[in-house]
Amino acid sequence: MKIAVVGTGYVGLVTGTCFAEMGNEVVCVDIDQQKVKQMKAGKIPIYEPGLEDLFKHNIKENRLSFTTQLRDAVEAEVIFLALPTPPGGDGSADLSFILGVAEELGLLLQGYTVIVDKSTVPVGTAKKVYEAIAKNTKHEFDVVSNPEFLREGQAVMDFMKPERVVIGASSERAEELMRKLYGPFVRKGFDRLIVTDEPSAELIKYAANAFLATKISFMNQISGLCERVGADVNMVRKGIGTDSRIGDQFLYPGPGYGGSCFPKDVLALSQTAHAHDYDFGIIDAVMAANDYQKQVIPHKVLEYYKGSIEGRTFALWGLAFKDNTDDIRESPALAMIETLTKNGAKIVAFDPQAMENVKRHHADNKLLSFATSEYDALDGADALIIATNWREFFAPDFVRMKKLLKAPVIFDGRNLYDLDIMKVHGFRYESIGRKTIN
Repeated sequence: MKIAVVGTGYVGLVTGTCFAEMGNEVVCVDIDQQKVKQMKAGKIPIYEPGLEDLFKHNIKENRLSFTTQLRDAVEAEVIFLALPTPPGGDGSADLSFILGVAEELGLLLQGYTVIVDKSTVPVGTAKKVYEAIAKNTKHEFDVVSNPEFLREGQAVMDFMKPERVVIGASSERAEELMRKLYGPFVRKGFDRLIVTDEPSAELIKYAANAFLATKISFMNQISGLCERVGADVNMVRKGIGTDSRIGDQFLYPGPGYGGSCFPKDVLALSQTAHAHDYDFGIIDAVMAANDYQKQVIPHKVLEYYKGSIEGRTFALWGLAFKDNTDDIRESPALAMIETLTKNGAKIVAFDPQAMENVKRHHADNKLLSFATSEYDALDGADALIIATNWREFFAPDFVRMKKLLKAPVIFDGRNLYDLDIMKVHGFRYESIGRKTIN
């Protein structure tokens, strides 16, 4: 099939590359000329495990191409819109990118085409996209909602072997085309392909992300209670996670959720509820709990140093909002940096993938610098702060760490280390929802 993908962010580039890997002819469209030039040269603009090899392979096989011209997309049978939907001034999803492209597509369509909303969009967007296209064309077309369920760091696997594919379509013709397109991805289980109406498909995505964010915030709140009553959050997590009704995923306490999806989607769902005069109290509580959680580690640091950290230097391990990505959007690490540097502390940060993104977007923070390795960051620092659960941080050389630090102090936002091991090595170790090792 001939497919076009408009937008080459995490979702768009993974979508286009994976469809090409299945033998389809894919053209990706982006207005960023430099980015398109880079991709044409075989250079991938994002870090996502497993994507680069597929990206280069399908360029070589002439199944994956790139352009800045939307008119190059209209020969496709299916056009995916994978465009940004950032929060607007009131927190609701900004649909200007999607609707702008939709209007332009209406002027360019040459025959029957299925337009697919791949971006995360609020209920009612499919109708708006249809109206935006319809006012500029007499050609037949259908608009389908096909939300993405890609975890950054595992996006290729999630696309190639999806747990479910959701298709919101009111047209049998469009549904048949989408079934044909996704058939190779769900060959071993067609029950994983869920066809519904467009509003339900749109809400499924928001409901899924909001529920997962709720699990995270609930467990973070439990971790705070654990610290006050002397319980161990790891034991609590295991005790409830073995209940099949609850499950063990998204029950790990940490410094709060971040990334491109959860913060934006939870906020957008809240705004949708408010727009319909619906009191969605749980979601508002989730957002408040997450804002609080991002300050838990900075508060621990300030409390330990009796409120005065001006002139102190802290090593920071991790900048990405999670491991296996270079995405720093809404990263808890950035909230930590902001609070600590506002209090006069210096931060020496290291991250395996995300440092360049932070350098580009936070170059104005003169109290923030970057190290060449995790151990380089420790040299002469007053303490270590851990913000991201990269695997290379799981089993470090504690003897070496102790020699490099001014004092053996660790504030761990990811609970990476065993308490007994920390005690044996003589660290002061503060983590989330567990007792402090002195």
